[in-house]
Amino acid sequence: MSDLIKIAVDAMGGDGSPKKIIDAIIHNKKSNNKVFYKLFGDKNEIAKIIDSKINKDFYEIVHTSNIVKSTDSPLEGAKRGKDTSMWLAIESVKNKETDIIISAGNTGALLVISKLNLKMIENIDKPALSALWPNKKGMSVVLDLGANIECSSKNLIDFSIMGASLFKSLFPKENPNVALLNIGTEEFKGNDVIKETYRMLNEIKLLDFKFSGYIEGNQLMNGDVNVIVSDGFTGNIALKTAEGTANFITSELKKSMTSSFLGKVSSILNYSNLKKFKQRLDPRLYNGAIFIGLDSPVVKSHGATDYIGFSNSLDVCYRIVNGDLIEKIKHNI
Repeated sequence: MSDLIKIAVDAMGGDGSPKKIIDAIIHNKKSNNKVFYKLFGDKNEIAKIIDSKINKDFYEIVHTSNIVKSTDSPLEGAKRGKDTSMWLAIESVKNKETDIIISAGNTGALLVISKLNLKMIENIDKPALSALWPNKKGMSVVLDLGANIECSSKNLIDFSIMGASLFKSLFPKENPNVALLNIGTEEFKGNDVIKETYRMLNEIKLLDFKFSGYIEGNQLMNGDVNVIVSDGFTGNIALKTAEGTANFITSELKKSMTSSFLGKVSSILNYSNLKKFKQRLDPRLYNGAIFIGLDSPVVKSHGATDYIGFSNSLDVCYRIVNGDLIEKIKHNI
């Protein structure tokens, strides 16, 4: 089993854990026999769900009854001790017992505990929180989504390199195409930091990605670029706006299709197209934010997602390790 990719799983983080987490592993295992799951949490609760469902050659349970609570501040989460399921999972990556860690638990605590345990990749000053977004042509990597409120031009260049490396790891057959999120596409628009970043990225000759300049918020889903770079303040607002817009569209569409007889008839006639539309905007398909810049990858699943969403995050973990993300970043930096 030494050739298996080893995922450290915080089995106690997020809503409905550990059942949701174990159900996700059982679901994920059906399509992937190349993963070993190292589970951290209450062994009594985990074992009764997973026993007989998965061959014991493919998982291990490390018992702890101590957990980071969703209501903890980042500092409170870190102070809960080194025997929480989250801390132990991160520590296993630090000690090279596993290749990557995933948690659906407290985001702030996960970032703090990760930074306490894991070193930064050499020459990178700040880690970034990245995620996958759908676009008209496929998928985009977007970063930073909230880890760094203020960024220098060097930070944004680092994010560009890391984002391109992440995209290439997840989609090895495609080529990264990077753009900076800005208030306009003209060269003279934006603050001093983003204009300096623009100038420097145009001057660097050894980039392993195409740099396409600026992109505006209304172009994020066009698919003309597939790596979108921003500071954490702007990126987080863009993320929340996109999520809110998607929820508004789906809820209003559902309301219009069920509020009248004609609407109900129309929904029946267009069932196949509506199903495709719903699946395209299903947030579970894009679940799994990636904390990059540290010397081991950390994946954050949405705490409220179901087992399908968490299973998709496990798939992201596999693709990150299989795509050799950390070595790509080190080489490109």
